[in-house]
Amino acid sequence: MKSPEDLRQRLAQQWQKSGVRLKQLLNPAAWPWELSIGRPSARCFNTRISELQRHVEAWRGVSIGRVEWSSASFRNGAEKINFPSKWCLRTPSEWVTATGDKSIIEEYEALGYLVEHVPEHFHKLLIARRLLWKERSSDEVIQAAVLASKLTPGCAKGQPLRLLSGYGVDTKFFERNDALLRKLLDVLFEGEASEQSLCGFLDAYDETNHWVLVVPLEAGLLPFKRQKVTTSELAQVALPGARLLVVENEKCLHHLLDVPGTVAILGCGLDLEWLGSTWHREKAVAYWGDMDTWGLQMLARARVKHGEVTSLLMSKAAFDKHKRGSAVKELVRAQDTPPPGLTDSEAELFCLLVKRTKGRLEQEFIPQQDVHEALQAWVTSSIKYYGPSSCY
Repeated sequence: MKSPEDLRQRLAQQWQKSGVRLKQLLNPAAWPWELSIGRPSARCFNTRISELQRHVEAWRGVSIGRVEWSSASFRNGAEKINFPSKWCLRTPSEWVTATGDKSIIEEYEALGYLVEHVPEHFHKLLIARRLLWKERSSDEVIQAAVLASKLTPGCAKGQPLRLLSGYGVDTKFFERNDALLRKLLDVLFEGEASEQSLCGFLDAYDETNHWVLVVPLEAGLLPFKRQKVTTSELAQVALPGARLLVVENEKCLHHLLDVPGTVAILGCGLDLEWLGSTWHREKAVAYWGDMDTWGLQMLARARVKHGEVTSLLMSKAAFDKHKRGSAVKELVRAQDTPPPGLTDSEAELFCLLVKRTKGRLEQEFIPQQDVHEALQAWVTSSIKYYGPSSCY
């Protein structure tokens, strides 16, 4: 048999689980919520009658929800007895009140206020990720939701976030709410803000520094096999070798092979301002990203920043070759029209992907052999263009 206190503790524990909160707060079919109290055993009736009486009286004193009662007779009993069998909670507010936990009650009230004032598409995030808003004022969270709804990819146009104007927030707002804004934007843009960092996604000058993975593709070219470096540092140093390979996602490192005179930069996202540095102006640059509107937007930005950029495996032929079984729907597009910086054939691919139901092919689904062949072809073409010295 479970006492009211036993089930109160259980209800409080359930509140801490994001999956339970999502189910109970977003699914009307989850109500009423019935919790089993349990049936007294014959032994309890025969030897612990006073304990049973206290148990019954405790449940008679419960006024939240509805307590269901059952009756049963026991071997030594003269007549049937009534005992509590189920506790039925009919609404989320009854659940929260039933916990008797002041902090949960206050949290539920704050969550209710937020849900009332932010767009519906953010509700699931706020319910599941309490730590994003618990220590912030409700008004600031609402302001962040309004701001996230206004922001678009690349809207900072190279400015520091604190200098963005026209959004109704103070200069420190982005800094205070970086994690919250990223997660809100992830809801709208399929996780791209977290994938690229807030600055990379908005094309903002990163005063806090965006870290990327630097990997020499020739042994001895750098004094390390791989290292995290900030993009602000990349803009200020001359890297060895004659070639730079820019790869959208870090997880594609295992696809690469040894390439003479080449350094790979992985995980830049839209943070490609560093490519415009004079230190990299004379290098042969190749870009390899996902075949979707985001990947092509990043390719376009790389070309705008540097000038001469060769795209690898980002063509209609590559898409047609690998789309079967690998292409998926792009839930949120970067934009609907080709960005400046694409070649005619790349812009044609962009328009094709926008029209297709499954217009997204992630780069990790390209077979390693095809990646190796593309890299070798790029090396050959860059030797012709830059001369034999580009091997070193």
